[in-house]
Amino acid sequence: MRNEIRIRIRRLRPDSDADIPLPRYMTDQAAGMDIHAAVSLPLVLEPGRIALVPTGFAIALPEGFEAQIRPRSGLAARFGVTLANSPGTIDADYRGEIKVALINLGPAAHTINRGDRVAQMVIQPVCRGRWELVDSLEETARNGGGFGHTGR
Repeated sequence: MRNEIRIRIRRLRPDSDADIPLPRYMTDQAAGMDIHAAVSLPLVLEPGRIALVPTGFAIALPEGFEAQIRPRSGLAARFGVTLANSPGTIDADYRGEIKVALINLGPAAHTINRGDRVAQMVIQPVCRGRWELVDSLEETARNGGGFGHTGR
């Protein structure tokens, strides 16, 4: 069983970015679509630096959905390159270029080349919350236990 929604996508620079693949699933059961860098020149990401990497496309998500931009595990494990804001959220009403905020947490500079897979995008439904102001909350076994409260 496959859940699919139709998402409109637009190349922002169709003449110069026709060589950049659109986001795509690399396997039949992949949750995320790989996103490719639409950089004009190689981008050297020094350790500790953040770069906003263009992708060359914009999308129109249906109302009630978001796109989450997530790191690629291979980049993170091999080079320490991940997202500065993970996951990044693309709202249904955003129509600008999708850009990926990469950060190099590794010990060496890493070069992002044109067409490199730099992140993945997962489409998710959104449930909006509505606050109900109350005087107290029900007790639980955990209650206010926060970070490390279980001893692990």
